[in-house]
Amino acid sequence: MAVQGIDDDKVSRWLVDNVDGAKAPFTFDLIAGGRSNLTFRVTDASGTRFVLRRPPLGHVLATAHDMAREHRIIAAVGKTGVPVPRALGLCTDVDVNGAPFYVMSYVEGEVLDNADKAPLLDQSLREQTSHHLIDVLAELHSVDVDTVGLGDLARREGYIERQLKRWRTQWENSKTRELPAIDEVEARLSRHVPEQQGVVIAHGDFRFGNCLTDVVNGRIAAVLDWELCTLGDPLADVGYIGVYWSDGPSSALRANDPTPAGGFPTYASLVDRYARTTGRDVSQIDYYVAFSCWRLAVISEGVYARYLHGAMGEQGGIDLSTMKLGPEGLAERALEAARRLS
Repeated sequence: MAVQGIDDDKVSRWLVDNVDGAKAPFTFDLIAGGRSNLTFRVTDASGTRFVLRRPPLGHVLATAHDMAREHRIIAAVGKTGVPVPRALGLCTDVDVNGAPFYVMSYVEGEVLDNADKAPLLDQSLREQTSHHLIDVLAELHSVDVDTVGLGDLARREGYIERQLKRWRTQWENSKTRELPAIDEVEARLSRHVPEQQGVVIAHGDFRFGNCLTDVVNGRIAAVLDWELCTLGDPLADVGYIGVYWSDGPSSALRANDPTPAGGFPTYASLVDRYARTTGRDVSQIDYYVAFSCWRLAVISEGVYARYLHGAMGEQGGIDLSTMKLGPEGLAERALEAARRLS
């Protein structure tokens, strides 16, 4: 059965020729949850599993979904103590599959991307696993970017300024309506940019929902989804966790996180743990939460626009009216936090 986004014959030949030990025939299954790059589980004739990543179907913005860049990042991070899948191969020949793609190892684990998944992680392990999540982030931020060969990945300074410019442009290119809160938040953030504390590998989308969790041992098995990764301000990743983290059902900003189910430590305690581990000043973390809400509002609008225009293919089960509300809610949350800045 044909799988949308995969040219079975050509990709199969490429896998045999380029991935050590891969044996045809292969089966390809879309892994649920991909609203950006498409992720497929690949199973070969011997039962060995791999993961294949490719851009979404249809037109995308020129700077988005760079497979070679994402492959380079996970290959580099794989040299460190940060848990990531192994990079197994990169295909930049669009004649093979209509778009570049890369292949990485399959890692066992659960993606805890909503409260309904929380029961997969025993209550007794939730604090321990949360601590490991923030410790993995601290480990990532301790990596010497030059030693792992990522020193030229992006400019080293002015991360927030660069991000404000990038996502403003992205907003102008993908917006489907005007949201005044987007403009006001950008203005407030631009007036209060904190001093950047060092240059680190900034994941850009770090949260439980982008990790594979070993729910038996209460540890992060692998960090996924590196497409927004760059060099930048470490506090941006810490602030981003705060967009999703819930200290109780009433404080949840996003539905796609396990923490509203309860039993997890507070966001403030994670921020404190990060500060103790890294020695970084976290006193302006509210700025980074506001920035992260604003940026995610822009990203969510882009996803909504692609679905609205049919560029994501036939994936079914998508409620566009609900999706439309996402950027609005995030923009308002960002504005609420930004108005507290002095």
